[in-house]
Amino acid sequence: MFWYTLTPLDLLLLRDAKPFTPGERAWAGSIFPPNGHTIAGALRGLFSQKKDFRLIGPFLCRQTESGNKLYLPRPLGFYKSTPLVPLEWNSDSYLQAALWDKTEPSPLVKPPGQLADEEDNYSPSSSEKKFRQYLPYEVVQKYLETGHIDREDWIVEGGSYEDQPWTIETRSHNSIEEGTRQVKAADGYFVENGIRLYAKWSLAIAIDQEIDTPMTLRLGGEGHRTILQRCHELDEQWASLQQQSQKNFKSGGKSIAYLVTPGVFERKDKYQGTEKSLCRAFPWEWKLAHTVNKNQILGDLVSVATDKAVPISCRFRDKDEITKSIPAPQVFAAPPGSLYYLNQPRSLFQDDGQTQVNKWRKLGYSELLWINYKL
Repeated sequence: MFWYTLTPLDLLLLRDAKPFTPGERAWAGSIFPPNGHTIAGALRGLFSQKKDFRLIGPFLCRQTESGNKLYLPRPLGFYKSTPLVPLEWNSDSYLQAALWDKTEPSPLVKPPGQLADEEDNYSPSSSEKKFRQYLPYEVVQKYLETGHIDREDWIVEGGSYEDQPWTIETRSHNSIEEGTRQVKAADGYFVENGIRLYAKWSLAIAIDQEIDTPMTLRLGGEGHRTILQRCHELDEQWASLQQQSQKNFKSGGKSIAYLVTPGVFERKDKYQGTEKSLCRAFPWEWKLAHTVNKNQILGDLVSVATDKAVPISCRFRDKDEITKSIPAPQVFAAPPGSLYYLNQPRSLFQDDGQTQVNKWRKLGYSELLWINYKL
């Protein structure tokens, strides 16, 4: 894989998955970082002919005094800097007698001795210290090696913007009535939020194609330009993370799967004779490690730490008119940073290159790093 940085020359306009038509609503929704479909669509514009490629990312990248550094979304299974553990793995918890729905993943609780924490009195709005929302490469590497993130590794470095390395700017779109100076009565005015990255920050992607760089790449709505630049430092950083992740996967035992890009876990099902696609926050092939009746298949998934789903909308090529594209059904992905707690590591069905759902992995979705669970 060849790693590249994408440095915006202007703000980026990246629409979310909600269909939008000027005149129906005054606001167009935005999303950042962009999803794999947006990056793949921009890259296809570089090639003179249709070409299949595999994508990793997008992630964030920051230029520091020691060089470019990869940043991954923070793991969500933490209360501030305290790691949460599944109740089933915490036999000393006073919550062991609590009743919970066994058809769902196990609740997450604080580990023993962590009930009274000085951070309980800390307000996220405090100006004294801020928590990183994106973790640098060396912190993620240490997390994979030790299973822990030290408290000081969560604190934002001064002037680094590691909690949110971009600002939001609202832009209006006006359409003028021809021959007049008046805005059109319909479809004439709407607003949307643009994203402007701070200096020294950029997006980072990897594809299995080598591209001559530097060159410009049009990304997002209205084709705002970015500079595509080859970055060899990120090759080594990602290879190091992958090597440690695969080592952890092979060692087995209690493990945590760390989702670093949106995870699409979709399955077709029939309800009252009608076929429909269902999405959920964890893979359908991973069965729960606890059952409520003997007909259930016992699996290895103990618990999940996740957040609000990420809606993704792409487009299909029209079968009758190859140059025309039509909206595809929306899917809802698990957000990056989700953690999955398993008694044994399990691979994804979509990792198999012979399956149809492998298309999600080729577009960079459902990227997992593995961590050995340690108390």
